[in-house]
Amino acid sequence: MDTLSEFVFPPPSSLFVNVMTVVSSAVVAVVGLSEARGKHMKYSKFWNTANNASKSSNLSARLGMLLAYTPAFLVSVASLWLFPNEDRRILLLKSALILHFFKRNLEVLFLHKYSSKMAINTVITISFSYFSSTAIMIYTQHLSQDLPEPSIDLKKIGITLFLIGIIGNFYHHYLLSQTRKQGETSYKIPKGGLFSLVICPHYLFEIIEYFGFALISQTIYSLFFAFATALYLSGRSNATRKWYVSKFEHFPNHVKALLPFLF
Repeated sequence: MDTLSEFVFPPPSSLFVNVMTVVSSAVVAVVGLSEARGKHMKYSKFWNTANNASKSSNLSARLGMLLAYTPAFLVSVASLWLFPNEDRRILLLKSALILHFFKRNLEVLFLHKYSSKMAINTVITISFSYFSSTAIMIYTQHLSQDLPEPSIDLKKIGITLFLIGIIGNFYHHYLLSQTRKQGETSYKIPKGGLFSLVICPHYLFEIIEYFGFALISQTIYSLFFAFATALYLSGRSNATRKWYVSKFEHFPNHVKALLPFLF
């Protein structure tokens, strides 16, 4: 514990936060394992209309993703009013979260091309996960202000990772948007950037973003959730690679799922 205290704040005296640190991280990690085992959340290329009996329960993918990201964006913005005049660390965390979800919404509105729908239960699940994790991350940081600061300050490293992550994620989302021309609905193998080495570089950079949040925050909750997010996106990327291999006969063997040359 002495070594850990050099890097993270001690747990706050909140039963809710301490329970949710374990529960929310475990749930996200388990969903990632389900993705790797073939039980997918119904959106993007894993949407299968044959498995959705009621069309009334489906939303357009664009609307679904907006509903998924917007509550987390709004709670990040609201936190500036709910917890004003707080220290530099929490202001940095709030700013990073606001920028992250603002970018997501802009991409949904103006960048991504959608050809599928989303199941309403998937929208609710994703939206609640983003909303709850964002709110708890900010609340945990608020409670940590009166606790002893970690002796090793990782804010600058966290900011660096966040900027690398958000820029890399946007760049590869842009490359994905250029894969299909306007009006096309069929999937193609994306090219450019790290797509020559991994099929999900946008997930890799999103993981880097979440570890950026964790190092800016330096709370146990944010660190646990970063690892859980990495497990979820690892499962999703592994499933994505399997999907591409099944759909494209000449899919390059050297292109991995998430980590160049490794996985």
